[in-house]
Amino acid sequence: MPHFSQLQHRSFLFVPGSQPDRFIKALGSGADAVIVDLEDAVAPDAKAEARRTVAEWASPERPVFIRVNARNTPWFAEDAQLLKLRGVAGVILPKAESASDVVALISVTRTRIPVFPLIETAHAMWNVLEIAKAPFVQQLMFGTLDFIADMGMASDGYELDTFRAQLVMTSRIAGIRPPVDGVTPSIDDADRLTTDTIKAKQWGFGGKLCIHPKQVSVVNACYTPSDSEVASAQRVLVEAEKANGAAFSIDGKMVDRPVVLQAQRVVNLARA
Repeated sequence: MPHFSQLQHRSFLFVPGSQPDRFIKALGSGADAVIVDLEDAVAPDAKAEARRTVAEWASPERPVFIRVNARNTPWFAEDAQLLKLRGVAGVILPKAESASDVVALISVTRTRIPVFPLIETAHAMWNVLEIAKAPFVQQLMFGTLDFIADMGMASDGYELDTFRAQLVMTSRIAGIRPPVDGVTPSIDDADRLTTDTIKAKQWGFGGKLCIHPKQVSVVNACYTPSDSEVASAQRVLVEAEKANGAAFSIDGKMVDRPVVLQAQRVVNLARA
């Protein structure tokens, strides 16, 4: 069985670090990854208690990610110490604006933990390639709501498409996993969530952040290939093996290496 941090995650569910009664519920939601949030979801006067709660609860039997507070906050160093706990599978680094932010996190923890920087500001987007290439960065995450606030943009719709394309291309150049798209704040609007998730998938994103358990099943369904897609992909791979590297045709359509690679991605997703 692959290690938790090596799995291809479709859905990442935030749960407030100050509400331990929700931790187990989050793990049972079907989310591929649960993020215990010590940043936005926890008030300043509750952060120390939330940190103690997470330290007591963390266990290898129930691996989670932790979103620490940003590097320029008074809680950063103490939050980072939690990353040494067994059961913490990765760290979400908010407000990451340079590779030095990632390096600072690793220097404090002195662990080889997978890092998931949140790209939430114009400075972060400007420096995104150096962030993507920083030590132990596994995947970029798009903090869409903070980003539009920082940019003074009107909405989180098509206005963000240029930046989505940039994150996908940067991730490819850096040789890391496809990025994770931001949250859909309308937790009761399944149609909006479906539209947002499919759009992100079409842009090349590998998963999506969720803020409520009811969003998880929709995101997972959008990212899971259908039976017919898997069958078609498997057929391509079988014929590709027979062709031994040469181009071939299926149902009158030419199939070459890019099509074969896409078929392999579909099969890999189905197996995840």
